[in-house]
Amino acid sequence: MFTRTVEVTTKPGKAKELSNTINDKVLPILKKQTGFVDETVLASDADPDRVLAISFWNTKEDAERYHREQYPAIQRDDTASPRRRARGSDLQRR
Repeated sequence: MFTRTVEVTTKPGKAKELSNTINDKVLPILKKQTGFVDETVLASDADPDRVLAISFWNTKEDAERYHREQYPAIQRDDTASPRRRARGSDLQRR
């Protein structure tokens, strides 16, 4: 199992809108990707302009393919500020 984490600082007051966009527009794209397992979107109560999206993939290669082929178009959403960070990690389900 591989997780891909995207942390976004939104424009002021846009975290909820971005969370909705991820669920309404990005999730359907993710579901079509080879190796995609699930996605969790979290919005911070302490920092109202912070959103964390965690996607779960069968393999690192599946997540990297998505990052190369689909993510560039998705990250153009105008609710996010330029501060965006994506990273991945290998996890084993226990």
